[in-house]
Amino acid sequence: MSSTSAFFARKGDELVPSPHARGPWSPDMLHGRLLGGLAAQALEQRHAEPGLHFARLTVDLFRNSPLLPVTVETSLVRDGRRIRVADAVISTEQGVIGRASAVLLRQGEQPEGERSIVTPAWDETPPSEPPPDQTVGWKPPFDLWRATEWGAPGPGRVWMRERYPLVDDEPLTPFVRAALAADFASPLSNVQPDGLRFINADYTLTLARLPETELVGVESTGHVSAGGIATGQVTVHDTAGPIGFCVVTAVANTLAMGHQNGTPGR
Repeated sequence: MSSTSAFFARKGDELVPSPHARGPWSPDMLHGRLLGGLAAQALEQRHAEPGLHFARLTVDLFRNSPLLPVTVETSLVRDGRRIRVADAVISTEQGVIGRASAVLLRQGEQPEGERSIVTPAWDETPPSEPPPDQTVGWKPPFDLWRATEWGAPGPGRVWMRERYPLVDDEPLTPFVRAALAADFASPLSNVQPDGLRFINADYTLTLARLPETELVGVESTGHVSAGGIATGQVTVHDTAGPIGFCVVTAVANTLAMGHQNGTPGR
């Protein structure tokens, strides 16, 4: 696989996936993180404006899809002086497989004064060496440094860095990098010592600012589950400090990531 092999090739209105666009659940299933990335890219390309900041991105992943060409259509919902709202619909020949909504807020002067609650910067040093090779199970098509072991007590922590372009040779923007990393909120907040027993149905990424570097850090900060339904949250970092949060909802799945083959049901 070339070091520049994009996950998708643009052919007309369609985005044709490469083999490494598959996810961990099945060798012929599109990875949900890439759908969120495509939605973020389309929303940014069509609705971004200087001075407007992507403060929220919600991605709904309600249908699995094989490695089929994807189309992303966007629409402007609201365009006010201080807020812009836009939606995206992600489809294949089998129908709609996901949707996204973005909120853009007008940047301005930062209020002065002390704040009663401030999220601290974490103490994980950015990696300086290549990530270790993963020899068992699904191999992530991105660089991944695990600061903690899967399912270990305490907050799970990882550093991530994209290895391939998302579409052709189009450069990855900071917003798209954040959107791609945000999907990792589900495995990080929902993993158990014996594997991942929940599969996420969505994620909502909120950003006070965009990442300043290619490295994005994700730290699990909460998990609650009952009756086979889970919600998890993470704090998102770059090398300068925290940049936002991500919350996911998930449903119990009997297929643990890396333990069995098969496709999850959404």
